[in-house]
Amino acid sequence: MNSDANLAQAAQQMQETFAQGLQQVMGAMAGAGLGAAPGFPTLAMPALSAPPPLQLDPAKLIEIQQSYLKDITALWNSGLHAGAAPAGVPSDRRFADEAWRSNPVAQFAASAYLLNARTLMGLADAVEGDEKAKARVRFAVEQAMAASAPSNFLALNAEAQKKALETQGESIAQGLTNLLHDMKQGHVSMTDESVFEVGKNVATTEGAVVFENEFFQLIEYKPLTAKVYERPFLLVPPCINKFYILDLQPENSLIRYAVAQGHRTFVVSWRNPDESMANKTWDDYIEQAVLKAIEVTQKITGAKTVNALGFCVGGTMLGTALAVLAARGEKPVASATFLTSFLDFTDTGILDIFIDEQSVKFRETQMGQGGLLKGQDLASTFSFLRPNDLVWNYVVGNYLKGETPPPFDLLYWNSDSTNLPGPFYAWYLRNTYFENNLAKPGKLTVCGQKVDLGKLDLPVYIYGSREDHIVPVGGAYASTQVLPGKKRFVMGASGHIAGVINPPAKKKRSYWTRDKLPQGKFPATQAEWLQGATEHPGSWWTDWSDWLQSHAGKQIAAPKTYGSRKYKAIEPAPGRYVKA
Repeated sequence: MNSDANLAQAAQQMQETFAQGLQQVMGAMAGAGLGAAPGFPTLAMPALSAPPPLQLDPAKLIEIQQSYLKDITALWNSGLHAGAAPAGVPSDRRFADEAWRSNPVAQFAASAYLLNARTLMGLADAVEGDEKAKARVRFAVEQAMAASAPSNFLALNAEAQKKALETQGESIAQGLTNLLHDMKQGHVSMTDESVFEVGKNVATTEGAVVFENEFFQLIEYKPLTAKVYERPFLLVPPCINKFYILDLQPENSLIRYAVAQGHRTFVVSWRNPDESMANKTWDDYIEQAVLKAIEVTQKITGAKTVNALGFCVGGTMLGTALAVLAARGEKPVASATFLTSFLDFTDTGILDIFIDEQSVKFRETQMGQGGLLKGQDLASTFSFLRPNDLVWNYVVGNYLKGETPPPFDLLYWNSDSTNLPGPFYAWYLRNTYFENNLAKPGKLTVCGQKVDLGKLDLPVYIYGSREDHIVPVGGAYASTQVLPGKKRFVMGASGHIAGVINPPAKKKRSYWTRDKLPQGKFPATQAEWLQGATEHPGSWWTDWSDWLQSHAGKQIAAPKTYGSRKYKAIEPAPGRYVKA
């Protein structure tokens, strides 16, 4: 380009091309969900609304155009010289193998892809509009670029081609076998699922089911200490997936850790809903499950109060249940722990792009009066939030390279998805993610009571993970602003699951605490809180254990049997429900 006029014209052409391409991408997403691989379920969240005509910042367009022309010229010139290594390939792990560097065509394809991806993301950042619209554009571009990477195609993947030659085609044959297997099971394999069996090598902490109804089984665990604290401990896991994320292996089981610390421990094991539960509501789950679990735990132990923990959606449900109890004038819970949980849904991170009036109405019409949200659909939604790590990485490994992913208990649990009743899910979407009604005093009526989180004056322990993409750490921290009682907030390293499941024996990662608060009050935001926080090496579990012990009461002799005279052991842990 020799003049500003020509450069502006080229920028305008780039804008039009980008806008047209993006409209097509988002239009396809609007028509068919965010999409999974052929033969696999589409995403559970409502499709993105088609975007309005896109407008881009002219100054940024010209800057992007100049940078692109410079880089593509350099790339083309380097690609014309034998042995020249196009820049940028080793910096992306998808192209880090030596096979990419030793194949000039693959080198060029990878470098051109990376340059185009950077340019398109720059154009996405140059889109003018509100933050939600810009986030949707960026998400659409990220999905399109992740799907179009040359590493995803056998004809362009030098590493897969090299393996096919070395194995005389065996890797291709095995890849086809893997593809047929995964299409039959309905999801992409992230681990060797044949290695694991619930009750045999995951969910093995010894215990017994002491109560069950159509919603859940209540498991009591065998004490590992001669004495236990007088106040029992009840865990409410999310009803998405299975409870044994808290009891994977003995060395990383939060349940076993609590038992070993001397807590008489009970866990809600949710039933995987079938058609008989297609009409169950949020109120049903609060009244017949969370509140019932608290009541039965009290009756079995004879304790006036219990300590409770809610994880993810389980924390939202626990908070709702406590607000119902407060409205009834009851206080059976002495302390509560909220792990990566929302009570205030102001900051929901990337998930916010899926939620608007159109999408919520779609779900209400589709299943608000009955039906099931399939667990695999919801699992696909969360996987596509990190498409390179949780989708295409396994597509390439399983199908192009013919590999079997290594055994990993956490990923086995992640694939063991559960359904949700439609009315429960539709209510949850509108009243939490979309309208944030739970954080508004008296706005919601649950189980016949006006709920107000401001009445929960019990001590709480609030945990958020720094890199959490499902419950952003700021969203977890927001609970400090709506709960009035004595609070402790702790931030851990890593993500939604890996940050929580971080046993002390591993001596991994770190966590942050802040004991000195300005004027004794929590700052308005997590970023402000972090400015005065202290980092500690290792696991947050030890900090939490010390806190929980201070609310557990005196120690008494450990029980010799499970349950009580009225609530007798039904079957050994982990019970039938978790295996469905």
